[in-house]
Amino acid sequence: MLQASIQLYRNAYSGLSKPMWWLALVIFINRSGTMVIPFLTVYLTHNGFTLAQAGYVMAAFGSGAILGGYLGGILTDRFGHFYVQVTSLFLNGVLFIGLGQMKTLVQFAIFIFIMASIGEAFRPANSAAIAAYSNESNRTRCYSLNRLAINLGWAVGPAIGGILASINYSLLFWADGITCILASILLYFVFLPIRNSHSHKDHSHDNTPVNSAYKDKIFLKGMFCIFLVGICFFQLFSILPVYYKEQLHLNEAQIGWILAMNGLIIALVEMVLVYKLENRRNAVLYMTLGAILIGVSFVLLNISYAISITLTGMIIVTFGEMLLFPFMNNFWVNRSSARTRGQYAALYTMTFSFAMVLAPTIASQIASKAGFSILWIFNLMLCLFAAIGFYSLKKNM
Repeated sequence: MLQASIQLYRNAYSGLSKPMWWLALVIFINRSGTMVIPFLTVYLTHNGFTLAQAGYVMAAFGSGAILGGYLGGILTDRFGHFYVQVTSLFLNGVLFIGLGQMKTLVQFAIFIFIMASIGEAFRPANSAAIAAYSNESNRTRCYSLNRLAINLGWAVGPAIGGILASINYSLLFWADGITCILASILLYFVFLPIRNSHSHKDHSHDNTPVNSAYKDKIFLKGMFCIFLVGICFFQLFSILPVYYKEQLHLNEAQIGWILAMNGLIIALVEMVLVYKLENRRNAVLYMTLGAILIGVSFVLLNISYAISITLTGMIIVTFGEMLLFPFMNNFWVNRSSARTRGQYAALYTMTFSFAMVLAPTIASQIASKAGFSILWIFNLMLCLFAAIGFYSLKKNM
């Protein structure tokens, strides 16, 4: 039994190219340094700014992230994912260090907007790189490996950031900046010899029709559906902890452990799950089921305040996430071509950025005026609507 399990994990991680493992290491180093953003609101209020003023700064970050996703797509199609990733990581590292030197609210808002615009350009370039270094047989697993690296990095970064913040907040900016710069240096020297074969090719003699992501109705329909799910999913990191605190009366440590379940399950299960499901059925079926599970996980909280229901809800939303997001990557990659991959990746990134910005605003308004029970029902309706939309894409995949 144990030997069979070990072999299953070995199979799940086998067959991936060396560049994919290097990309995963780069993203892990980068995300392990994610310390400033999780603690930025605390840092600003600690330094005399009001919570509302801190909210303005975070709004500037969200706006910059949306612009960065758009610019990243354009630059990736123009210059290739190699140069965009290296430049974005390096400049983002420098800007993180500079952010720690800002003093006024206007300085923070402008600087973080610029920083997010440059830093988030990395995402579409990185997504395009994964598409370049994968193939049809393992592409979903490659994106899952990337998600695994992100989740492990997020587990390490805030934990170390909390320790550094207790010593001196300025250390956060230096640590975040240095890890970004180190990630860019590693990516540069590892991928420099092979950039010409995968990064950006001359398509001037390519007669393949170019489909614009902004005119691809099927793709845009998929993005609208993922946007609806994103509004619900990103409440996991904003509104749901408030619900745990106010309604379930859990302390911060308990809330942290429940949220940590999400990353732990993903780290242990996702690669094996994707390995067993990849290329077995139409990916739309997994995406549809994933959206339904995410909606059910929220409405389940209306049954009882029992901790068992809370834990079950977290497990269900995690499995919904593992079914939806890896296979969603296959959807947009298959709609794109080598010449338009950047703009498709950009719109995919921007969709998540919009959902991330709007999720806490919409959810907090509903929860404050109608209560959490109505919010959970609202989330279920959004996810079911998205699931129907996903399923309708079946004939186009």
